[in-house]
Amino acid sequence: MSLFRTKPLDQLLDERGDEAHGLKKTLTAWDLTALGVGGIIGAGIFATLGSATSGGSGLPPAGPGVTVSILLTAIACGFCALCYAEFASLVPIAGSAYTYSYATLGELVAWIIGWDLILEYAVGNIAVAISWAAYFRQLVLGFGIEIPAWMAADYRSAATAARLAAEGGAASLSPEMSIAYQAHTSHPVVFGVPIICNLLAVLIVALITWLLVVGIKESARFNNVIVVLKVITLVFFIGVGALYVKPANWHPFFPGGLHGVWTGASLIFFAYIGFDAVSTAAEECKNPGRDMPRGIIGSLVICTILYIAAGVVLTGMIPYLKLAGAADPLAAALHYVQQDWAAGLLALGAVIAMTAVLLVFQLGQPRILMSMSRDGLLGPWFGKIHPRYRTPHVTTILTGVFVAFFAAIANIDEIVQLTNIGTLFAFVLVCIGILILRKREPERPRKFRVPFVPVVPLLGIGMCIFLMMGLPLLTWIRFALWLAAGLVIYFLYGVRKSRLAK
Repeated sequence: MSLFRTKPLDQLLDERGDEAHGLKKTLTAWDLTALGVGGIIGAGIFATLGSATSGGSGLPPAGPGVTVSILLTAIACGFCALCYAEFASLVPIAGSAYTYSYATLGELVAWIIGWDLILEYAVGNIAVAISWAAYFRQLVLGFGIEIPAWMAADYRSAATAARLAAEGGAASLSPEMSIAYQAHTSHPVVFGVPIICNLLAVLIVALITWLLVVGIKESARFNNVIVVLKVITLVFFIGVGALYVKPANWHPFFPGGLHGVWTGASLIFFAYIGFDAVSTAAEECKNPGRDMPRGIIGSLVICTILYIAAGVVLTGMIPYLKLAGAADPLAAALHYVQQDWAAGLLALGAVIAMTAVLLVFQLGQPRILMSMSRDGLLGPWFGKIHPRYRTPHVTTILTGVFVAFFAAIANIDEIVQLTNIGTLFAFVLVCIGILILRKREPERPRKFRVPFVPVVPLLGIGMCIFLMMGLPLLTWIRFALWLAAGLVIYFLYGVRKSRLAK
């Protein structure tokens, strides 16, 4: 039973650093809402929307019904957001779902969720960095600057593109595979080793890592500016695209039936990952009891409204089948209606949007590792705070190196699915934690309370499991292997070094 020992909430609160030596408390409700919007609007809406709409890889299409997929996912996230908001106001500690699980479900479950959150933040950021590199290359290409394809692709994709070209000809490749094929045919060779790696992704991750080491307030200001620009980008697409909507494109509305809507929701979920990153900054918030719920729920509401509007306009502009294989569906729709100038501006907005996502995810992961170090489950150097900048610089740099390395060599499709299942699992545990804490400590003062308990947490659990079941079997297998690796580390180190055990 020692594996399920819980950490009292009062002890969690006492272990925070003081004002002079702990994390700097500078964030306001606006900063937190902007962090949420910055984390949500990114690679998901600018890339995944096309896959969910058109189907592909044997998956049924959602078609115009993707708007229902967006709403379904928003409802599931909404239930979970309410649970996150209560926890964040009750326990304003860096660590997000890891910290909440430690207080309610026990140490072993807390370790599992902490390990699992790496899938959301660090591994998710790998996908965002890869997508950023693709958009950035297309953006500068519009200015007549061609970055070599081998600097914006990975070796596996290049090998796959070469095989597909050999089978069906280079002309049959999608735009993404065409770039990978170019990398295969025109890469440098060093000592007989072909050099194909996504250096663009590495460079942007390095820049974001440096910014986060310098300071949280500087990072928040940078994010606030970018958030305004990315919202303007989506509003720009909705405004221009609405002029070219043809209602005939909305028929049939559910070409893949309910199965298509379900699968679409499971894919669209990647577009919502990020609102929970707000909770990782709770320890740096001036008034967490009031502002954390505002930041979490406010960012989710803003993005849902924008997403639904974008989905309606997108499917009204272009027949859904023409979005198959489009990594930039919004730009593809503008190209389809011959508005290339607007597509160029949208590419700029996409690059800006994904820069903010990189910032938010790269902010969240180090703080989770820092919390695990405080508890003894990771080495003490994971918890070090920079004496001048007052940021967790060691874990920030470590996360940056991890993300940059795999962004240089990884394939985006597998990473997106792995990120989705890891995040959904985290959401399930947060909802369970609310049920346990309401039973265990019903009288503890709460500045924000989830309404209609236990109905809301149970609905959150059910809908997250429903979305997880829509993911491929191979994703479940990879997820199980990832958790198994984490358990090995816990039983070799964490279970013996745990501060709570001592």
